[in-house]
This record gives sequence, structure tokens and C-alpha cells, in this order.
Amino acid sequence: MSAKSVLLCTVGTSLFRPNLETLRNKLQDGSLQETLHPVVEAYSRQDWAAVAQALLRLSPQERICGAEINSIASMIDQGYVLEDCSLYFLHSDTPDGRHIGEVLTHYYRFAGHPLAQALCVPDLQDDDPRRFRTRGLRNLARLICQVIRQHSPQACAINATGGYKAQIAIAVILGQAIGVPVYYMHERFSEIISFPPMPIALDFELWMRVSGMLYDLEASSEPVLAKFYAEDWDERYESLVERICIDGEQYLDLSATGQIFHETYKERFRTHQDQVLPPPALQKRPPRLEKTSWVGHHPEVRQFLQKITDEIPAVVQCCTFYYNPELPERTHFRISQGDVVGIYSNRKYTVKFRVESTAQTEGQKAALVAFLNDWLFRQN
Repeated sequence: MSAKSVLLCTVGTSLFRPNLETLRNKLQDGSLQETLHPVVEAYSRQDWAAVAQALLRLSPQERICGAEINSIASMIDQGYVLEDCSLYFLHSDTPDGRHIGEVLTHYYRFAGHPLAQALCVPDLQDDDPRRFRTRGLRNLARLICQVIRQHSPQACAINATGGYKAQIAIAVILGQAIGVPVYYMHERFSEIISFPPMPIALDFELWMRVSGMLYDLEASSEPVLAKFYAEDWDERYESLVERICIDGEQYLDLSATGQIFHETYKERFRTHQDQVLPPPALQKRPPRLEKTSWVGHHPEVRQFLQKITDEIPAVVQCCTFYYNPELPERTHFRISQGDVVGIYSNRKYTVKFRVESTAQTEGQKAALVAFLNDWLFRQN
């Protein structure tokens, strides 16, 4: 495996606690060796650039330098990453996380790395366990995927040594899903451990079928009522969501695993959609709406259905079959009883319609659903 040019590092707090805090106590009782005075004094006055300069005078293998510097030095020594690799430090949404991110970026910029950037992971903190689980870990997965997309999986590696233990699990799952090697260095080990990508396959057709829910939950800032997805629920979806009970009602939030699953296949689908989508329609027909009074009150429905027909090559016609003036729903597309079905709602009323298309197989229908949900996501 060739040396990677980009390294993404999860960041913990070992540099500050216990390392520099322990040294500060020794400085106060007079037992600290003089060569370590500069780093402790800089830490005490929160001069993060000076902390980095003082750490550079030490060997990067010194435990006092912290898990991140120790593990990166080991990865460079063993040829896993280039000596001047670009570095991204994904730190917690806490004061210590931000400060250690500053120290590490200064350290590697002073050391000659062309790119050393700290990235705060929103909601990754330990004050609120639910926020950590439902938002923080999802945001970690999202940020890692963004950086990897920016540079390509072939250029990247992940160093999951620093930070919360849950971050290691997320990093390993991500590595398996998108083909990026993950590395870890335990504090008692003298060298790095690798988790190379494995030839595993997630279920691409499952993602296409459930894409409406995944896009919807990803875009929502709050949990969404579970009943919106109950009609076609599949038990395989359970690992993709967190169930939350609020005032006796079941709500869904995207889990960290769901975020990884969605990020992986969203990009894969956009790259390979031409291979799985049904062919373009040779003829198209205008929307067919029910002959009821509601149609005259909601011209926006016809406009929406016409837009779908005009902009989605495989769509032949959209035909409404259901209207409820008092049912708030979520706008998305799904497969229901073998048909591609659209749900259009302004959160007050709901219209359901069948999407007639050139799709002939279940796989083509699933691909069309994914394409429609991605199209809808991009509209917003």
C-alpha cells in the first residue's frame, strides 16, 4: 500500500490532561526538569503557538507530546503517510478540543507540513450523551466524508488514535465502507495498528429504496415522526436510525451508522447512476389529477408534478390518487406495493401520486426513487 498524502486525525485531550496538567503540578512543587519548563509555562498562559514550538524541541515519540503527535510520528516512520502529508484534525466541540486543535495546527505548520487544519465537529461533546450520540457522531462521519470526497479515497488515511472511543468505531466503519485505511495506536503499544479496508459490500439497493427517509432525516434539524415512514417500514432500517419517544410519540433521528451508509451510497449513486437508472422516456404526458374540488385550490401540485415530468428523463407521467386536507406529511418518494409513489406536502395537506416511468425491474424502480429523492434534495 502506497503512502497516503492526506491524513485525517481524530483528536482527544491527552496532551492537556493528564500530560501538561501533570507537568504543571511538578513545576509548582519544584520537581519538573528544566527542559520542560517552556512548554508548561506556555500552557499556563494559554499561548498555543508557544506550546507547539516548545513541543517541537522534544522527540515526537515522547509520551508528553500526546497521542496525536506520537501516532502521526509512527505512521510517518512506517511509511503509511508521506513525511509532508496534509493533516486535518477533527476535534471536539469543547474549549479543550479547540485549544488542542490550535496547538496541533501550529505544531505541524512549524514542522513544514503544507496543510494543517483544525475542524471542529459540532455537538461532539460529553455534557449531553444524547446530543453526542445523535448529532456529534453523525457530524463526525459527515466531516470525514467531506474531506475524503475533497481529496479522493485513494489519497487518504484515517488516524483514529485520539478522542472518544466511539470515534474509533465510527472511523473503522467509515474505512470499511469507503475503502480508506484506518490506523490506531494504543497508549501501551510502541507502534501503530492498521485496519485495512475489507472487501465488504453494503446493500446498494436497500439505500436506493430508503433514500427518501435518509435524505429527509439528514436535512431535518429535529427528529421526525416515525409514522411518516411506517407504511413501508423494513426491519433492516432499524440500524440506520435512533428511535426517540417524545410525549408518547415515536420519532426518528438519523444514527451515526445511517449517516455513514447515506454518505457512502449518496456519492456512489451520483457517480454510477447512469448504469442503474431506467432509460429516458420517448414520450411524456401531462400530469393527471383527480377530478375533485381540491385541484382548483392547489395549482402548485400540478406545477410540481409537471416539473418532475419535465426534469426527470425516465418519468412519463404523474397521476394523483390521494388527497388529505389535514394530514401533514414529508415530501419524498418511495416504492409502495410495487409502484414508485411520490408524497407532496406543505405540512398542512398531503397529496400522493404514482410516478409512471420506463422502469421495468425492481432495481430500476429503486434507482428511480433514489434519483428522485436526490433531485428533491438538490431543489432545496
